Amino acid sequence: MKIINKRKTNYDVNSIFPKRWSPRALSGEKITKTQLMKLFEAARWSPSSYNNQSWRFIYAMKGTKQFQTLFKILAPPNQVWCKNASVLIVIVSKKTFDYNKKPSITHSFDTGAAWMSLALQASMSGLVAHGMQGLDYVKAQKQLNIPKDYQVEAMCAIGKKGKKSLLPKEMQAIEMQSDRKPITKIAFEGKFKR
Repeated sequence: MKIINKRKTNYDVNSIFPKRWSPRALSGEKITKTQLMKLFEAARWSPSSYNNQSWRFIYAMKGTKQFQTLFKILAPPNQVWCKNASVLIVIVSKKTFDYNKKPSITHSFDTGAAWMSLALQASMSGLVAHGMQGLDYVKAQKQLNIPKDYQVEAMCAIGKKGKKSLLPKEMQAIEMQSDRKPITKIAFEGKFKR
């Protein structure tokens, strides 16, 4: 067992996994386009069914008109802390295969793999990547001109970690690294168990 950032691992895994977490306290500092593109480069190399690469990322950097457009898609509780993000990203997946236009059952699964690659690269780069479902999915689809054969999956905020005091009191109380369920609750030999 290792203890990394006060998190205990039961097996010896690379420290990148327990080091990664999703704080809400962001500094408000801008990041460079190169720093952002590095995250997309990591996502680009994710595995996918039939190499379809279903993921799409619609991004807006702080201080731009596009940032305000994405910001207004967020649910009000997320707007409270996302105002200090360097970048907002809407994560989208293509529901069909390019090669035959038929439905891809794993489009969300594949896009989730790309999101995790982005999140891990952010963590390795000293950045925060906080994913969230608190957004208006219908508004995102319409306002961002997302075609019907694409699905809005989530949004994420990217930035530099800030002080907990930047958050409202109720958010400060939950601003900590969370633990995880034990392996016996997530991995079952032979058949599903409750």
